[in-house]
Amino acid sequence: MIEAMRVYVRWVERVNTVVGTVVMYGIFAMIFVLGWSIASKQVALPALWTLDISQFLMVAYFLLGGGYSLQQDGHVRMDLLWGMLPQRKQSWVDTLTVFCMIFYIGVLLYGGIGSTIYSIEYQERGFSAWRPLMWPIKVTMCVGIVLMLLQAFAMLFRDILRISGRGMSG
Repeated sequence: MIEAMRVYVRWVERVNTVVGTVVMYGIFAMIFVLGWSIASKQVALPALWTLDISQFLMVAYFLLGGGYSLQQDGHVRMDLLWGMLPQRKQSWVDTLTVFCMIFYIGVLLYGGIGSTIYSIEYQERGFSAWRPLMWPIKVTMCVGIVLMLLQAFAMLFRDILRISGRGMSG
């Protein structure tokens, strides 16, 4: 069981590192789209698609990078007392609080899947003049939420290994 936890943590963290590293470069796509928006307003008629695409890129950037951000401990932590605890006790606190995060992400995923199914079934479109299909970004959102959920379990397993004194190194 211990080795299965280590394998899971390594696999999930490798996947989130690859996805997070690739998604990091999405900032350049956002810069290009917003730059195109500015230029098209100055030179010709404004492009109708730039607002929607920039919003879609931001959602993808945020959610696909969420698992990587969790892995890198990049989220805000209320550590009024946590920072003063020894590492093993920090792991105990994290083990208890990660269940709240897993529940929240699970509810988010449940709603996301329902919304995605609706979007695919009814070919839902955006409300702008461009009227893009919504299901591609909703699928992307669900993938990002799944990556965050997998990383939350990896964090739980890492803390369990630390509490047991076995750690990740073997």
